[in-house]
Amino acid sequence: MTIKVGDKLPAGTLYEFIEDETPGCTIGPNAFKVEEITAGKRIAILGLPGAFTPTCSAKHLPGFLKLADDFKKKKIDEVWCLSVNDAFVMGAWGKDQGTKGKVRMMGDGSGAYSKALGLEFDLTARGMGVRSQRYSMLVVDGVVKAFNLDQPGKFEVSDAETLLKQTEKVTQFIP
Repeated sequence: MTIKVGDKLPAGTLYEFIEDETPGCTIGPNAFKVEEITAGKRIAILGLPGAFTPTCSAKHLPGFLKLADDFKKKKIDEVWCLSVNDAFVMGAWGKDQGTKGKVRMMGDGSGAYSKALGLEFDLTARGMGVRSQRYSMLVVDGVVKAFNLDQPGKFEVSDAETLLKQTEKVTQFIP
């Protein structure tokens, strides 16, 4: 079953490559429980098939990078990029794209979290294995408040501009 507006995000673990050691986070891949790091926060999430892929690198992630400050102005605490890649690949892609301080690069290396969301996409025939569908969502305190799912091979509704407009409508009613 695919996640939808009004649903609570499923429990699960995502991995992020941390470049600078901080209290509780070591350098390298760190595991984060979704239910803990979404609690009490407003998060814009873009989900996509893979790091370093053409549409993801040229359009999807760059749109969220460009509007990262606008999301912050709308009281969005964090922007996450979620993909079925390991934390090392997501960290390298984030470095290549200049995401530090703007977008958290969250790895779902085994695709387990994408499957829990009901958003897995089988690209085995194309040599890419099981990936994530392309989407964007606004999550407030772990609950989906806006959700945009693109059709396979398309990039039409999950863009940053669309989610930012939805964010303006949703967050005006949230204290």
